[in-house]
Amino acid sequence: MRHFAMVAAGATLWGCWSLFLRPAGLSWAQNAFLALVAMSLPVPLLLRGAPFHDRRATVALLVVALADAANISLFFAAMKRGPVSVAVLTHYLAPLLLALAAPWMLGEKRSVRALVAAPVTLAGLVMLIGRPDAEGGTGMTAALGAGSALFFAAIVLGTKAATRAYSPLAVASLHAPVSAGVLLLIAGTDALPTALDSATLQVLAGGAVCGLAGTCLFNAGLSRVPTAAAGALTYLEPLTASLVGWAVFSEALTPVGVAGGLLVLAAGVWVASERRAPASSMALPSATS
Repeated sequence: MRHFAMVAAGATLWGCWSLFLRPAGLSWAQNAFLALVAMSLPVPLLLRGAPFHDRRATVALLVVALADAANISLFFAAMKRGPVSVAVLTHYLAPLLLALAAPWMLGEKRSVRALVAAPVTLAGLVMLIGRPDAEGGTGMTAALGAGSALFFAAIVLGTKAATRAYSPLAVASLHAPVSAGVLLLIAGTDALPTALDSATLQVLAGGAVCGLAGTCLFNAGLSRVPTAAAGALTYLEPLTASLVGWAVFSEALTPVGVAGGLLVLAAGVWVASERRAPASSMALPSATS
């Protein structure tokens, strides 16, 4: 259960982004770029001895980098276009995609609980977030959100393959400079901060805590947790974000929303408690770099 707790802790830290981003008030592109910069900080310490000779793992790491840039760009574009609830809900099609793809792409045993829990947790998320606002552009928002879900699923699958040779920290950090470069190609100079002020430092701190630490925890747990189950636990991210919004930013949380949050938690615990083969028999080789 320790590795399930790591995945859950990583997803929970991802749900705390608003604590750093909202007060800073920067654009989505600046937030994304600064977060990737913070995640890149350990790179000089990781380059020496990195197993670049492992072609399969290195290609998987490059897939993570490219997919992360696409995921960030599509998701934040969906958030900007609105409605926000549509963007979030379509983005969280990713766990269902993972439950379907992991047996085919990674040869993992199919998890019936994960397949059942994916639509159940999505329903809980609908209850938690509420009905979408009556705004225009819902179709395009849904398309952007679903696109981000596809790339987020690719990130998780690529991470699973990369951790056969790279450490969780290396996967979290080494991909970030490439993602930042691709983001600059997409957003241009709009992604660059205008000054090294308190807002910039705050987002960098968020990148270190929510981005780097959260992703390291998630990656460390993912190496020993079935991909479908890890995908189900990522629903803790929007659940945490909703609780942070209620507790810190005085956002409304209705009784239906509370029930939806409890449903998300219950489904995650149900998936995590499924009996499986011993971890040593299903895990990828542990990374030593």
